[in-house]
Amino acid sequence: MIRKQALPIDLKNSVIRDSFWSPKQQLILDTVIDYQEKVLNDQIPGAEKSHAVANFRIAAGLEEGEFYGMVFQDTDVAKWLEGVAYSLTIRPDPDLEKRADAVIEIIARAQQPDGYLNTYFTIKEPEHKYQNLLECHELYCAGHMMEAAVAYYEATGKDVLLKVMENMADNIAEHIGPGKIEGVPGHPEVEIGLMRMYHTTGKEKYRDMAQYFIDRRGEDPSWFQKERQQRDWEHYPMNPADTKYNQSYAPVRQQKTAEGHAVRAVYLFTAMADLASSTGDESLLLACETLWENIVQKRMYVTGSIGSTVEGEAFTIDYDLPNDTAYAETCAAIGMVFFSKQMLDITLDGKYADIIELELYNGILSGMQLDGQRFFYVNPLEVNPGVSGELYGYRHVLPQRPGWYACACCPTNTVRLITSLGKYAFSENPQTIFANLFIGGEFDLDKARIQVESQYPWQGDITYRIQPKAETAFSIALRIPHFAKNAVVSVNGEVQQADREKGYVYLLRKWKEDDLVRVTFEMPVRRIYANPAVRANAGRVALMRGPLVYCMEGTDNPGLLQSLHLPRDSRFVIHPAEDGVLKGNLILTAQGLQNVCGPELYSDEPPQQKPVTLTAIPYYTWGNRGLNQMLVWIPE
Repeated sequence: MIRKQALPIDLKNSVIRDSFWSPKQQLILDTVIDYQEKVLNDQIPGAEKSHAVANFRIAAGLEEGEFYGMVFQDTDVAKWLEGVAYSLTIRPDPDLEKRADAVIEIIARAQQPDGYLNTYFTIKEPEHKYQNLLECHELYCAGHMMEAAVAYYEATGKDVLLKVMENMADNIAEHIGPGKIEGVPGHPEVEIGLMRMYHTTGKEKYRDMAQYFIDRRGEDPSWFQKERQQRDWEHYPMNPADTKYNQSYAPVRQQKTAEGHAVRAVYLFTAMADLASSTGDESLLLACETLWENIVQKRMYVTGSIGSTVEGEAFTIDYDLPNDTAYAETCAAIGMVFFSKQMLDITLDGKYADIIELELYNGILSGMQLDGQRFFYVNPLEVNPGVSGELYGYRHVLPQRPGWYACACCPTNTVRLITSLGKYAFSENPQTIFANLFIGGEFDLDKARIQVESQYPWQGDITYRIQPKAETAFSIALRIPHFAKNAVVSVNGEVQQADREKGYVYLLRKWKEDDLVRVTFEMPVRRIYANPAVRANAGRVALMRGPLVYCMEGTDNPGLLQSLHLPRDSRFVIHPAEDGVLKGNLILTAQGLQNVCGPELYSDEPPQQKPVTLTAIPYYTWGNRGLNQMLVWIPE
């Protein structure tokens, strides 16, 4: 029977001190959390109105007013609170904690006597509770607040919000289930929240409720149509017959391809994997493996982003990965981290950690401006000012990050992930410590305290200083990235001849105080080629170095980016960006060619080719130097 083979470490037992990630966490602690708090309270001039905290105050009877925002506006507050909880484990902040406690008190007062919690229906349509699971996100809102409740309890020991959400879970169970409303949420997420509450409280009723929602999904693909027939109103004109959009086209164990809304899909798959390991359900795990492979091998951008169309923010078909109309939502990349981490803990297969790493350094970080005050919802792989963000079919592809969104799921999601980064770095079981990511810091595990010094992602050089607690032998398993073909592992300077097993090198020994483990590998620039079935990338090449995808911006390169070519024999020079907002990053230069032609629309004369220097920057840093072109896949 399957079970999780390793568990993540307690976030309180990790202290990240890393030249790459520490400044990003510090930015969130110093700037982003406060900025988002002000946005949620409508205190940032010029930013999109949120009103999210005010909605709770109105629902609590603390002020007069009308509900404002998306039907799921509550989740912005929930994810902010979750990010605050993780930030408090990084750096205690009594004032921030006091402010978060005050928000939680408002949420508690907004809860109805029967346990129901949702500001939209409390304020605006109390007569319509649980009548529109397809469109109205009550369960989605509950799931995110459950996650916040668990995180805040684990960080502070305070259970006010946890008790609120236990009451809400009881209210859901009173209305939904066998013999009641036999439905499922239109937007999966409550399943993740319920599983987290189960793991924290040990109460099996929460796992049972999550299992009901997962097992029920797709058993009756026409259920949302039947729900629609029972009411004479709608919130948003979704098509209840589009069963792929919300992954209800077939029972989850029979689904073979990732379909529909990308965020909904990976949230569902995350909960499926968690449930599979908690119940020993091998058929559910097999479905997760099949779906993960379909995404990674056929429906994922080179940056790790997923969701290739604005229509439904969704997957389309295998190999359909357009660059300039990509949806590639930040939240979807974050969801892939959640899904992959569940699979990693179950299987101990390094391929899942490889994808976590890909997402973190590319498809997620690109969603936040380097100053932490502007955000992308959509993360395209090609941008052309005058087209992107303006023409029909391209309006979702913004060439510059806005300060906020009417639908602001991504900014708060980014905060909660980066502040919880420590729990992804290591995991552990009774026999082995698993080093999953090359993140510097101090990690206090059951069998040892480990100090990590990392030059990653700029250099493949990581050292681990071991302070063992156990007197008996145990293993330390070091993930070796799939691209590191020549990795060298040493202990106290002695090279170890160890075989890889599912992407990890296992070192079994009786460890001594201050034993030093070192992993080194070269990180040349790699040319990445797409499967020929990916139409958009025929004749093109992408550049990677280590885990980082690179791109070209108009700021650094002459003329139109589509007029530039990278010869196959060009060599790359790697050097630091010495000034400006990119300082601290490594950039790439190479000799290339530029096609030069006359003003005619068409000509029977081939363009002249002019030698030029091409410059590429880390993809996550694009869009920080004004409006200009961007291109990941370069004509070769």
